[in-house]
Amino acid sequence: MTAPPAVIVHADGTLLAQAAAARLITRLVDAQVARGVAHVVLTGGRNGNALMRELAESPARDAVDWAHVHVWWGDERFVPSGDPERNETQARAELLDKLPLNPAFVHPMPASDGPDGNDPEAAAARYAVELARAARAETPGERGGVDVPSFDVAMFGVGPDTHVASLFPELPAVYEAERTVVGVRGAPKPPPTRVTLTFPAIRTARDVWLLAAGADKAGAVRLGLGGGGAVQVPAAGAYGRRNTLWLLDRAAAAQLPPGLNRIASP
Repeated sequence: MTAPPAVIVHADGTLLAQAAAARLITRLVDAQVARGVAHVVLTGGRNGNALMRELAESPARDAVDWAHVHVWWGDERFVPSGDPERNETQARAELLDKLPLNPAFVHPMPASDGPDGNDPEAAAARYAVELARAARAETPGERGGVDVPSFDVAMFGVGPDTHVASLFPELPAVYEAERTVVGVRGAPKPPPTRVTLTFPAIRTARDVWLLAAGADKAGAVRLGLGGGGAVQVPAAGAYGRRNTLWLLDRAAAAQLPPGLNRIASP
């Protein structure tokens, strides 16, 4: 049975990013002590990029053996390689190009000028194959029953409309129950064509972290923690096998449901 989510409230977005970066370093080190490698799912957007900036600047980052960290993405804007809108492009600029990563362990989602051309469904299927290949390299029983590797931490920003990754309310991707990656067309947030992990893939992660900062996220946080269904409130459908953390600043936490347990930093 999945444990109820934990809510951690920080004073502001800067402290949230700093604390989340420190938490991620600890989590990756723990994973490497246990299994020798770690798998992390990155998120883009305002909060994800802030976390990556803080991680890049942290002296403690060198505690991680980055050559044995697999880097995945929760979703991607289906635009050409190197486009500044791509989560991969932003992640490389903010963090990845500053780390001694093994290039074979960095797994970007395909771009619209990649081997599948301008076909997001084919690109999604290609990424699903890559996930399955990594899963088969693991010790049996490590992953959560779906053909993806054992994500130690999967991070997602929460949109004002409650979307996570590119799972938007009521769009077909939120209904997916079998495939681990799908193409998205007609997303309400530009660009409209995307590739995303699905709920079956997200829920295999040991830890899922949901990041939200700013008053514009307060309503989405309230809905995500208020018991809504995943189709209408995708943030409510993103949870981990072991832990689910909502990492918030005070502005995003302003409308939390009454009686919800939370941990507040100074």
